[in-house]
Amino acid sequence: MEVEILQEDGVGSGRTVTLDPTVFSIEPNDHVIWLDVKRIQAHERQGTSKTKQRSEVRGSGRKLYRQKGTGNARVGDAQSPIRRGGGRAHGAHPRKYTQNLNRKTKRLARRSALSYAAQNESLRVVESLAMEAPSTRELSERLAMMELADQKVFLVTQEVETEVYLSARNLEKVSVQEVGSVNTVDLLDAGVIVFEEAALETLTDVLSVAEQEPA
Repeated sequence: MEVEILQEDGVGSGRTVTLDPTVFSIEPNDHVIWLDVKRIQAHERQGTSKTKQRSEVRGSGRKLYRQKGTGNARVGDAQSPIRRGGGRAHGAHPRKYTQNLNRKTKRLARRSALSYAAQNESLRVVESLAMEAPSTRELSERLAMMELADQKVFLVTQEVETEVYLSARNLEKVSVQEVGSVNTVDLLDAGVIVFEEAALETLTDVLSVAEQEPA
């Protein structure tokens, strides 16, 4: 599959790039995508929720009244979870939600997401996304010239481009990420993925290696 390489102004450069079939034309694995998305979303959870258990609430440990002879149910101290002001039974406590997947599985998830994007013809390649200074207007005009003004766009740069990031910060439907940090959620969440030419080559080199590794 070939994709035309665009200039910064959205006009075709007269060149094309051939997408690696081992990265952009595989049979997508939905289950692996689900595993990787679950891992990424779990990693974003803080896990800092905390409630006081029975041993942590303030109060006396004195038994409220004698065990037998009152006609009432047995009772311990005032920290009992069934009493007002008592501790929380089975309450939340700090924990880690992180999950792990092996490298080959995470790469397969990204290749599957890219293959879906290629099938939907939602991939674009530009020579460069670099900007001399932050300018939301300039970035908006560039996207408009690519006919992407009203779409959810994910820009993938070769390196950290601070000017591009600052320019996209006020554009609700535009996000920016350098190629080394691109994950499966980023790719699936985008309506259109716009690669810098160098970033596309880098990502292809990383993901195509997985096909050559022994099982």
